[in-house]
Amino acid sequence: MQTTTLYDQDFYAWTQRQIELLQARQWEQVDIANLIEEIESLGRQERQELCNRLGVLLGHLLKWRYQPEAQTKSWAATIREQRERIQEHLAENPSLKPYLPEAINKSYRYGLNLVDKETPLNPNQLPQSCPFSEAEIFEEPVNWQP
Repeated sequence: MQTTTLYDQDFYAWTQRQIELLQARQWEQVDIANLIEEIESLGRQERQELCNRLGVLLGHLLKWRYQPEAQTKSWAATIREQRERIQEHLAENPSLKPYLPEAINKSYRYGLNLVDKETPLNPNQLPQSCPFSEAEIFEEPVNWQP
């Protein structure tokens, strides 16, 4: 029979208890196994945040490049916003910078999915690997003209 713990019953209360134990340096009472799991999860969330933002950015860059007749102010604003947020995220988590090339490759398929969902373009007719350099992803101007 499995024992139900505070971690299973009330996650917030568990976090507060772990804080108390750590501050009191009561190491032997800290729920090490679950604490390790939660810290690992936090790291994965930071990587996933980067990939999610890159997917949106890459999708909009694809729309911008391959559907120029449909460019909108909203697309340009989304590109600028995602660039800024990614740069902020990398500044707050500088150890993610070496992961950036892998994240771009992984996130490109999210961008293709966005194009498929939001445009008449066929994602199978677009490049199947990211056609943008890092400079194009983060620095190429997007000037919307009505």
